[in-house]
Amino acid sequence: MALMESVDIPLGTRLPKFVLRDPFGVIQVSDYAIGKNGLLVVFTCNHCPYAKAVWPRLIRLGQWAHSHGINVLTVNPNITPDYPDDAPEVMLQRIKEWNIPFPYLIDDTQNVAREFKAQCTPDPYLFDGSGRLVYHGRIDDNWQDESKVKKEELRDAMQALVDGKQITGIQHPSMGCSIKWKQ
Repeated sequence: MALMESVDIPLGTRLPKFVLRDPFGVIQVSDYAIGKNGLLVVFTCNHCPYAKAVWPRLIRLGQWAHSHGINVLTVNPNITPDYPDDAPEVMLQRIKEWNIPFPYLIDDTQNVAREFKAQCTPDPYLFDGSGRLVYHGRIDDNWQDESKVKKEELRDAMQALVDGKQITGIQHPSMGCSIKWKQ
């Protein structure tokens, strides 16, 4: 597994258009995805150790976000025969096992990941209520050990968004396994 970091994307970038489905067949369309206060989109998967380590935090953040008017979508771009642990059938199992409370979407063409310029799993993007990028960085400062987290950068960015404040501070890149691009 190649370790990658997210790339720098200019703040203010518009939410890319997309239409994706989840393993249940439910369709999500970008035009209707934004909540009153914004939208969090996270590219992730089932097998990557980085993604697996932060899934519990992501689920809690998603619950908090939803209660504060920020919708959450997670997207799996690793739909390839070489990674059967990321197959839609396994996503369905994870949704049930982990009680994922937000849509976990299938990007089987990888076109959405390319539009977002996603690089790794996890790779979070926070958009405001008008669909403009306000945060693109890591979830917190310790992916390996939640008990050692000192700074919850994504949570702080979401709180600032909800409070109508400027998101300040350095946006450190997320890091994780590279997206498993199809040839």
